Amino acid sequence: MIRTDADEVGPGTLSRATAAVYRYLVLAVFLAVAGLPTVALWTLLAPEAGNAVLFAAALLPAAPALSAALYAQRAWAAEPDLTPARPLLRGLRLNLRDTLAWWVPVLAAATVLAVNVLFAGTVPGGAVLRPVGAVLLVALAVWSGHLLTVTSFFSFRFRDVLRVAAAEFFLSWKSSLGILALLVVAAAVVVAGSEAVLLLVGWAFAAGLWLVVRPAVDDVTKRFTRP
Repeated sequence: MIRTDADEVGPGTLSRATAAVYRYLVLAVFLAVAGLPTVALWTLLAPEAGNAVLFAAALLPAAPALSAALYAQRAWAAEPDLTPARPLLRGLRLNLRDTLAWWVPVLAAATVLAVNVLFAGTVPGGAVLRPVGAVLLVALAVWSGHLLTVTSFFSFRFRDVLRVAAAEFFLSWKSSLGILALLVVAAAVVVAGSEAVLLLVGWAFAAGLWLVVRPAVDDVTKRFTRP
């Protein structure tokens, strides 16, 4: 009798529940390790305008790690074996380059917008610049969620990645609202607790992200890929 990877989990409810807990435990460790440099650097930095670039640079590992988390969660559903780290590392390897291609410019733009929002009161017309900058910053964050989705599961040219993500911002508006809700929750966790608390519950954030972007993945597959 030939044993497949799916047989490793077993058909029982308890076996599948245990396997799911194991997968997300591995995901929690993976995200904690990936996010540790970010939290460590943020803890050391003073909240000053001169450190804005360093705050942004500390976020470099975030998008590749979340991309790997999305990739792995779909792989776990397709192949429920007992080696959950393998899809995580595969997703990180396959998507690292494409993810950083848009993540670095996004961080640069977000840094400029964040500085404008935080220190708008020190320049003439700051009362107008602050709300405009805040809206643009939120829109950029939601668009980044769609960029993350597209680069995690599809191999488009860079300019097509930008276009598809921009289209899905509106076409998959429910996913956009879901991404926004997750960002609000993440910000609330940081304000009420700390960055370290967000790091500990990063697996839940990744699971929620996969849940809200699945309709967008299906829509991109239907609209922008061939059968």
